[in-house]
Amino acid sequence: MTEFLALLSTPEAWVALFTLIVMEVVLGIDNLLFISILTNRLPEEKRASARRIGIGLALVLRLVLLAGVAWIVQLTDPLFAAFGEEFSWKDLIMVAGGLFLVWKATKEIHDQVDPEPEGLFDKAAPKVAAGFAATVAQILLLDLVFSIDSIITAVGMTPHVPIMVVAVVTAVTLMLIAAGPLAQFVEANPTVIMLALGFLLMIGMTLIAEGFGVHVPKGYVYAAMAFSAAVEGFNMLSRRARTRRAAARRAAGMPPADGHG
Repeated sequence: MTEFLALLSTPEAWVALFTLIVMEVVLGIDNLLFISILTNRLPEEKRASARRIGIGLALVLRLVLLAGVAWIVQLTDPLFAAFGEEFSWKDLIMVAGGLFLVWKATKEIHDQVDPEPEGLFDKAAPKVAAGFAATVAQILLLDLVFSIDSIITAVGMTPHVPIMVVAVVTAVTLMLIAAGPLAQFVEANPTVIMLALGFLLMIGMTLIAEGFGVHVPKGYVYAAMAFSAAVEGFNMLSRRARTRRAAARRAAGMPPADGHG
């Protein structure tokens, strides 16, 4: 505690802390999208619990990884060479996580286009329990991939583990607060679901590329995501404006604007 308080007395520590929090929050957007889509497939009464448990266990996982930060850094050491490239444990984890994300996003897109029959969650309780456990496990699996990447990046920004711990706890707390509203927003806007799945596909391909030694600047990825989200936001505003105009015309006894009906 004394060491941490001494750190906080230096401007460099505050800059590092703020930068790490921002980085963790930005990386957490990917997790939140994934968590929202996964938990929205559970029965409504199970969703909040799945989000809390998944994010809570993710926090514990990150703190455990921070406790072994020296071992995490060694994951970047070359393990073997193939196809003219050297691969480390970090590369293998990135490739595996990217493949999982691409597979999961593709499966979710298929389910959105060709949904499951109604009553899927009205079956026996063991089926629901298995879905709940599988959802939490998938949240943890993907968080492991992002955690290793963010911790290795954080080590390059500051050597002080207490600062990393505060940044991680702050970012995960913000994720926990935002998870519910984001999940409700995603569920209420089907076009946003498809856009989010497109984001996950892009992130998955980025992870695979990073694993094979092809560096993709994250600024480009998040700029593309922000642009797409802005366009979708304008589309949503346009749809709502048309809906309000149509409702006003109906209330005034006027025919629809297209002249039909």
